[in-house]
Amino acid sequence: MGTGPVGEGRGSGEGAWEVAPDRGRTEGRACSHLPGVARPPEPPGEGCEECLALGWTWSRLRWCTTCGHVGCCDSSRGRHAHAHYESSGHPVALSLDPLERWGWCYADELFLVESP
Repeated sequence: MGTGPVGEGRGSGEGAWEVAPDRGRTEGRACSHLPGVARPPEPPGEGCEECLALGWTWSRLRWCTTCGHVGCCDSSRGRHAHAHYESSGHPVALSLDPLERWGWCYADELFLVESP
């Protein structure tokens, strides 16, 4: 995987992203990390990089939009996507589940969805 930021050949460039409505939070919340968020152009890797090295399984996968790291979700044993954010500071991860079209900004604690 390359290490360039999204917008420099990392993502598909298709579609735009926005903060999802959240009835439990005040209006006007914004994510400063949205510009350039895009899906990977093709499925990245074989799975969670750390889980594969440890021989573990995972529930769902998340893709870092900054560097392309693939880690497992918070429902998985390793929580490697969150650990990647903690160690790198890379704020946005997208779900790699083909039936899910959302992301999460760890820095702003916001759920992100693709704009229609």
